[in-house]
Amino acid sequence: MREGKICVLGVAGGSASGKTTIIKKLREYFGDGIAVISHDSYYKAHDEMPYEERCRLNYDHPDSFESDKMAEDIRRLIKGYSIDMPVYDYRIHNRSKETVKIEPKPVIIMEGILVLENRELRDLMDIKIFVDTDADERLMRRIKRDMAERGRSIESIIDQYSQTVKPMHEEFVEPSKKYADIIIPRGGENIAGLDMLTTYLRKKLNE
Repeated sequence: MREGKICVLGVAGGSASGKTTIIKKLREYFGDGIAVISHDSYYKAHDEMPYEERCRLNYDHPDSFESDKMAEDIRRLIKGYSIDMPVYDYRIHNRSKETVKIEPKPVIIMEGILVLENRELRDLMDIKIFVDTDADERLMRRIKRDMAERGRSIESIIDQYSQTVKPMHEEFVEPSKKYADIIIPRGGENIAGLDMLTTYLRKKLNE
């Protein structure tokens, strides 16, 4: 643990594996003591590209993210400074002009499919979590989520899944599981796993 009892938690796992549900449960448990930093917020901006071209980009490859900027922001939070986190707009496949101010908290959560794949991000984590959920379940969740929240058609979701999401998961996301300290099968449905995580995290904060 660092000075000031700041604990940095990494939460990774495949797309729609249940990372958001787990973070929601942690928020309910620890309240305002948590700051959540999403890797997706650090997708690279592509203002130079038309919308049609941005739609064809591979958003599941490590090179799609400005991970060095995310690492810099995490280091600032650890030192006690606030950051202006970028905002990514999934409907236009581009970074928004807006930012969100994030204040340092006792628990800082880095979440995203590839946060364990990146060594610079990994080295900032005190605890590394991998949320492990069946591929068919993740696909069904992704279809429901992207249609409801991101205005996507089912055809575009399935095309993206088969062309980039699935192969990138197999190449980068799944192998990053070896770096995890804790693996939670079935995501947010695993009540026992969540209880173990909250107990462990509370102990770390009290050290």
